[in-house]
Amino acid sequence: MSATAPAAAGQATQRPPVLSAPADQSTYSALPRPALGRRQVHAVAGTYFVASFAALGLPPYLTEILPGLGDPTARWAGVLYVVPTVFAAIGAPLWGRLADRFGRKRLLLRAQLGLAVSFLIAGWADSLTTFTVALVLQGILGGTFAASNGYLGAALEGPELSKALTLMQGAARAALVFAPVVVGSLSPWMSPHRQYALLAALPLTAAVLIAALPESRAARPEADKASGTEQAATSAVELAKTPAPSKTLEPATTPEDQSEPPSPASRLRALYALEFAFVFSTVISFPYLIWLIEDRIPGASPAFSGVFFALPHLCYLLTAMPVHSALHRRPRLGIALGFAAIALGLAGHAMADSLVTLTAVRLLLGAGLTLGLVCLSVLAAECCEGRAPGGLFGSLEFFSKAGAVVAGVAAAVGTSQYGPVAPVLTGGVVALAAVCALALPRTRSSLRSVRTRWSR
Repeated sequence: MSATAPAAAGQATQRPPVLSAPADQSTYSALPRPALGRRQVHAVAGTYFVASFAALGLPPYLTEILPGLGDPTARWAGVLYVVPTVFAAIGAPLWGRLADRFGRKRLLLRAQLGLAVSFLIAGWADSLTTFTVALVLQGILGGTFAASNGYLGAALEGPELSKALTLMQGAARAALVFAPVVVGSLSPWMSPHRQYALLAALPLTAAVLIAALPESRAARPEADKASGTEQAATSAVELAKTPAPSKTLEPATTPEDQSEPPSPASRLRALYALEFAFVFSTVISFPYLIWLIEDRIPGASPAFSGVFFALPHLCYLLTAMPVHSALHRRPRLGIALGFAAIALGLAGHAMADSLVTLTAVRLLLGAGLTLGLVCLSVLAAECCEGRAPGGLFGSLEFFSKAGAVVAGVAAAVGTSQYGPVAPVLTGGVVALAAVCALALPRTRSSLRSVRTRWSR
């Protein structure tokens, strides 16, 4: 025994298959990641909030901006509303990969400065063409959300990362609630068009704050390979020293009884699909919600409609962290409940005809929005383990923006054909389909087990 154990250990440490681990897992998981403090995480969320003010607060006023640029009926408002989203979806995966290669702090600074440049051009544009170019640049050069998530993903992991991503979504919800109000309050003194130039100071301020943050670097591939080799050698030695288990103690199993967890690639594909479906089912109700409220409650003031528009986002701000504490270990259950609440809430919009019922369905939609966003953050944090965070969040942003663009087109087509009820019903059907998909077994072995039980 004393001669065979060292020999087995020596052979185990020289086996070449030990070094053939996938690059995306070994490169980013071997060495510990640098931790960010709570203040630094809050600073990143704060910079995203201030940078999002113009991006989220000014587009609702395109109908007031375009007549001064040669479009008296603002017929291009719907198209220009989604132009930044389209180009952000195109550019996000590229910027994510560049962040992994050249540094996430640098690319986060680039995103903030890119927003500032595009806002300045939009604020001083004197033609519809120049203004459109500015919106295209906003989409291409922006991407602050994916850049911020990639920065956090390189330094945090597990529940800490999912909590930080939940906080980032809270910053987005806060900007979506408060930015239109601030822009409207400033309108008597400065037109929304010129406010683009004024609000360019916000991403510039965010860039200054980001410059004071530490860089979140991934481990070097060379160091990771050495560390991975040492860990593999240690595991091989321990395996060689472990006595073989007795065959008489092994339980008899069949292929139908064995259930392996889903592969990392399948989990990532599921995350992308859920992100697309979630964004589609929620965003599709946004463009024509005010019209639907006015149709169901005649005489509703703009302020009244604005409060109902903001109600689900306020629900997220108040309940996101408690929901994260309750469901961060069961994200699949949480996302299924979220889609179910969205489906019921959107279906309720089609029938709500009073203040009480409209408030109830908006709160139900807010519950679904909160459950979905929180649990998607948990799933994203799980998929980030062993992966390059910049590329992952860049690709995730692509599917998010794609869902928003398709939702906008579907809302416009459905409303023109069937009225303001069409978008909420379409979103409800997609959410219900997502619930059914989540109810299916997660692996092929689980599916075979279900089929076997039903056939007996």
